[in-house]
Amino acid sequence: MTHPTHIDEDATIVVRREVVVAAPADVVWRVHVDVSGWPKWQTDIDTAHADGPLHVGGTFHWSTAGLSIASTVYALDAPHRILWGGPAHGITGVHEWTFTADGDRTLVQTAESWDGDPVRADPDTLRAALEASLAGWLDRLRGAAEAAARTE
Repeated sequence: MTHPTHIDEDATIVVRREVVVAAPADVVWRVHVDVSGWPKWQTDIDTAHADGPLHVGGTFHWSTAGLSIASTVYALDAPHRILWGGPAHGITGVHEWTFTADGDRTLVQTAESWDGDPVRADPDTLRAALEASLAGWLDRLRGAAEAAARTE
């Protein structure tokens, strides 16, 4: 089985966001890839579970807004980049995260593509939902990573 290597630039919806985090890249990465810890800081996520460290081809499970999602890790270059995705409720999503160190700060960039019948049926509503989701995720990741950096 061949996995995607990037988001689907031709998908109906592609959203990009970024934030600078006042924490070293290794701290931001560690907070971000601790899937089982997501519900502690990512209030939009109800449950999340990974069986051990993330790895290419591995799957983790999480739920948000009443939707259960199984995501497969497609690419992993710790602590710089992770790409995951899969189908969920008729939507094929691919989500990329990159982490660029800048001294004691980290530029976190994320891009996500969505396609499928539900997306094509209501792209404006789903684009707004994805934009809000990514903005919230980045804001909460920043808060959690900066708090973790202060305790180290």
